[in-house]
Amino acid sequence: MDDPAFRNAYERGVRAAGDDYRWHWRVHVGLWAAASAARLEGDFVECGVNRGFLSSAIMDYLNWDSLGKHFYLLDTFRGLDERFVSSADRASGAVEKNKKSLDSGFYVQGVEDVRANFSQWKNVSLIEGSIPETLSQVRAEKIAYLHLDMNCSAPEIAAIQFFWEPLVPGAFVLLDDYAYYGYLSQKIVMDQFAQEKGIKILSLPTGQGLLVKPVDSR
Repeated sequence: MDDPAFRNAYERGVRAAGDDYRWHWRVHVGLWAAASAARLEGDFVECGVNRGFLSSAIMDYLNWDSLGKHFYLLDTFRGLDERFVSSADRASGAVEKNKKSLDSGFYVQGVEDVRANFSQWKNVSLIEGSIPETLSQVRAEKIAYLHLDMNCSAPEIAAIQFFWEPLVPGAFVLLDDYAYYGYLSQKIVMDQFAQEKGIKILSLPTGQGLLVKPVDSR
């Protein structure tokens, strides 16, 4: 945490969120994955942006405008769309958690403040709406970095299935809630997907999950 580049990036994330969530290790993981992905051909995609804590930190850390990549940021910007909340997610309290996050102000309610936050950078697109309905608005032919943080299994599995083909070999996929307590339904569907693809997901002590698309992926 003494690294100046990390401190600056983390502070930029705090400024985006309007609060310090003490996410130092989670942001460290995200910055490492993004910096590694920056060496690859392809754009960046984040599904589940909220106020833009991690994505703002990444763009600051990577000096985004110098990369020549595009960052697609997808969210309802109004919390979960209950049409896409599975029975397993409902059983785990996803709807109640969503209401609490909206009522407390943790979840943003509207895209304009988020758009203003990202206005300092070029080559960034905010896509407002529910996944999977908005996935086709991502125009990237190749993707090097994918971050999924939607707190809901159905949109997350839809997103990784949609983006798997354009993910380049060696691309990084960061799963925000994969190993986090209370989000077992997300882990189950991601493990099923990984098994179908013949890959393993790294479970991290931060609660995140990380996978790298292999060269010989299915």
